[in-house]
Amino acid sequence: MRENKMVGANSTKLAAGYWPTVWRRFRQHRVAYVGLFFFFALILLVVVGPYLVLYRLDQISLSERMHGPSLSHWFGTDELGRDTWVRIMYGGRVSLIVGLTVGFSTVLIGGLVGVVAGYVGGRLDNILMRIVDIIYTIPRIVLLLVLSKVAGPGLVNIVIILVALEWTNAARLARGAVLSYREQEFVLAAQCLGASRWRIMLRHLLPNALAPLIVAATLDAGAAIRAETTLSFLGLGIQPPTPSWGNLLTNASTNIFIAPLQVFLPGLFIFFALMSFNLLGDALRDAMDPRLTQVRR
Repeated sequence: MRENKMVGANSTKLAAGYWPTVWRRFRQHRVAYVGLFFFFALILLVVVGPYLVLYRLDQISLSERMHGPSLSHWFGTDELGRDTWVRIMYGGRVSLIVGLTVGFSTVLIGGLVGVVAGYVGGRLDNILMRIVDIIYTIPRIVLLLVLSKVAGPGLVNIVIILVALEWTNAARLARGAVLSYREQEFVLAAQCLGASRWRIMLRHLLPNALAPLIVAATLDAGAAIRAETTLSFLGLGIQPPTPSWGNLLTNASTNIFIAPLQVFLPGLFIFFALMSFNLLGDALRDAMDPRLTQVRR
């Protein structure tokens, strides 16, 4: 028991030294500040933005159809006279919920699958990795469209479909990390002390695989927003009257020559969301990679 505590203490000490180093390297990365700024700005806007004006999400005013930006309607109005600012803010809530939920879920599911496959090995590893290969073999956009058509539109269905398609990236990353750590001294010591397989995987291997998984979460979140936007634009994602950035583009595309801002503004918010996740992923990768002696600035 005493030796087991010593192994755990040594692992905690190493982790305590690693994460402050990651934080220091992350703070030195200028790109990280840009990504954090846009990420928190978007979160703040979609949370408090709808309450900055007096209009409701479903408030229709046919006398104010397709008006341009003004003091009363900051982003103008749509084809039914609804306030575009309010609809973009509410649409951002839906799109960001999809992105963050999918990013977290894919890392959780894929990380566990990858850790189990890498540590247990043998037939189970072959079965799980062949499933991953099959999902990779099928063109992603085709599989996405087919599953969306079969399951039907809706927020929950979109999240489930995207998680079912995106967990494979995290599984491969976690498996690769576990294969590199499986024969190291701290794992062998835990085995000699009688630790169970689940304890070794969850207590020792999974924390050491967190670095690539955290990076994967940011990239998967951006990919999920892009996929949700595509599906909603094609009419297979979030359905009106619930707004999302994708179906806002669908509604506005028919009036692009009359009110081009109705297309430009949702697209601009999509761009900022994807840019923030990609920049954060880039900064986290540089900060967490021990092979890099100097982060990019």
